[in-house]
Amino acid sequence: MITSIFFLAIMLLGVPIGVCLCLAGIVYIVDTDATVLFQSFPTQMFGGVDSYGLIAIPLFILIGEIMSSGGITRRLVSLAMGFVGSVRGGLAYVNILANMMLASIIGSATAQVAIMSKIMVPEMERQGYDKTFAAGVTVYGGMLGPIIPPSVMFVVYSVLAQVAVGDMLMAGILPGILLTLLFFLVIACMGFIYNYPRSERKTLRERARTIVQASPTLLIPIVIVGSILAGVANPTESAAVGALVSALVGKFVTREFRFAMLPQILLRSAVYSAIVLFLVAAAAVFSWLLIYGKVPQAAAAWIQTVAKDPVSFLLLTNVILLVIGTVIDGIPGLIMTVPILLPIATEIYHIDPRHFGVVVVVNLVLGLMSPPVGLSFFVAAAVTGAKPGKMFLVTLPFFLICCIALVLLSLFPQLSLALIK
Repeated sequence: MITSIFFLAIMLLGVPIGVCLCLAGIVYIVDTDATVLFQSFPTQMFGGVDSYGLIAIPLFILIGEIMSSGGITRRLVSLAMGFVGSVRGGLAYVNILANMMLASIIGSATAQVAIMSKIMVPEMERQGYDKTFAAGVTVYGGMLGPIIPPSVMFVVYSVLAQVAVGDMLMAGILPGILLTLLFFLVIACMGFIYNYPRSERKTLRERARTIVQASPTLLIPIVIVGSILAGVANPTESAAVGALVSALVGKFVTREFRFAMLPQILLRSAVYSAIVLFLVAAAAVFSWLLIYGKVPQAAAAWIQTVAKDPVSFLLLTNVILLVIGTVIDGIPGLIMTVPILLPIATEIYHIDPRHFGVVVVVNLVLGLMSPPVGLSFFVAAAVTGAKPGKMFLVTLPFFLICCIALVLLSLFPQLSLALIK
């Protein structure tokens, strides 16, 4: 109890979550007079990041930085516009489709929202869309980032759950496509009700020219995802090749990337990677102390009194994680919940850990769009000037369809596991 109160207190004071986890661990050791555990504290932290799979994280981050600096993002938006004709709400479809393409490269919801808000919201405003709606759609499009591979959250989960990184990345493809199609359905319904503007009419030749000019940018996701699916490379190797391909595309196709940019790109990638990997190291200590304190066993005993079968357990998990996700960011949320819930899911309810991982990640990503915090809404608000609360209300149908998707993913494991060999 003392440890929990201390953890919540320093977290509310704004102390970074990784530091909170480490300090809470120290308080627990002192409170239980188990000072002998201090000897293993550094070993547990180092062991948490001593994983080959984690090398993929800085490489995926590097790909996103190179892509942003090389003008590839704008080409992907142009490519999405080439596929969408003169339909009602056309730019909203483009927003989601471009986010889907971008998701296969960046893998971070908040980074994707920040990038796409700068590009899509002004263009949607110019064509007559309400700025609040435009920003809100961009936020939900950004939700695809941590779900469609590559995904930093899936890499972190695979390390926490001790499952293959490649399996977890593949498990995110169908859920990402499902969410995209459901978002299209919402746009179609809202476009009919609110009479959204039609896309600018372009001839078939103009659209074909746009697709041909922008299609080389698709080499990046094709190399990353295709090499994993074909078994040619593991996720870490595909990320390394993807970084090289993104640099070559930025240099010779878009011609906006310069090798002189590399020092700053590498510095930004290193800083963000260090933050993520420190969280993973802190998670190792946190998990170790949870097991020592028999917290998973206590949680399992309580959950078994409420959930009598795997489906009810997953639905209960959905509610718990949605609440947690509203106040805690995705990776810290994984770190705090997976060590407790995963053993219960696999050992008591015999749920596939890869299926469970998809449900957990989608839940926590949806938390980025949920009040009272809704971090992604605040990111979009900072870029566009729209109000976060109004954004959530205007795009409430997207939130509801995400909840329906969560139920479908919980009920039908094959939506997550069908592509895994």
